[in-house]
Amino acid sequence: MTKHKVLSKELLGCLAVFGSAFFFYLSTVTIRWSVLWVTLDPAFFVFVRFLLGFVVICSLLYFKKQELKPVRYHFLVGRAVSNCVAVYCFYKGVVLTSVAEANILNMTYPLFIAVFSWIFLKAQRDAVTMVIVLVALTGVWLILAPEKAEPDLNHLWGLASGFSASFAIVYLNFSRKFHDSETILFYMFGLGVPITFIFFHEKIFVPNAQELYYLLVCAGLGICGQYLLTLGFRYVTAVEGGIISSTRILLAAILGPYIASDPSLSLSGWMGALLIFVANIYLTIRKAKTA
Repeated sequence: MTKHKVLSKELLGCLAVFGSAFFFYLSTVTIRWSVLWVTLDPAFFVFVRFLLGFVVICSLLYFKKQELKPVRYHFLVGRAVSNCVAVYCFYKGVVLTSVAEANILNMTYPLFIAVFSWIFLKAQRDAVTMVIVLVALTGVWLILAPEKAEPDLNHLWGLASGFSASFAIVYLNFSRKFHDSETILFYMFGLGVPITFIFFHEKIFVPNAQELYYLLVCAGLGICGQYLLTLGFRYVTAVEGGIISSTRILLAAILGPYIASDPSLSLSGWMGALLIFVANIYLTIRKAKTA
């Protein structure tokens, strides 16, 4: 392969990962836009996202004539359940706070993974990582309680999405050792549909045309983001992909007032977002070096 082709694929990978961050952000903006016209519970958006994702992955498996080969069901179930919780908390945070704040707090999952690694893996206990985590937690506090003594408890939904997403990522890393992407996605979407329906069936109904529009746009953008992320990581390193994915923090902070009609972040809010962004970059680089 020529150097030109390698660089072209790297550029494609970088653009795909950045596009995934943008599509993930737009999917949450759609939820905020929908509040102005329809009344839909966040659980309904989660349900449709998993349902549409399941249809897409089943169609893909059919056309590729690919068979599923599940090996470690507990990893697949753990991934599906934790991802379901993470997405619901994320969408709930978008509705109750702002698109920017929910996205920023959702991107705290690398911090929680670092804390879990420090607790359970002695080889990864180093002082610098803990200092970085503490700095990032300072950033979280600046988001939770900007310029006031008491935090807005609704922000805990966004933080809970980052916490549960850390479990989803851990389960994903374990699952990748035994399963291909299609198998993981099949079980993630397939189990997400009944889980969401069982716990939130009273929030799910036959939507009218306008409601269906917002549900499908949100789900479609989220699935496009997932596809671009999968495509991008084929051509970029873990460090490059992790850093580019973290740009969703900056996208949410910058574009919020213009796209989502969010209030502009305060100075402390911007400081918090930047601290979390820098911490994510450091943790991404460190993980690649120790892998």
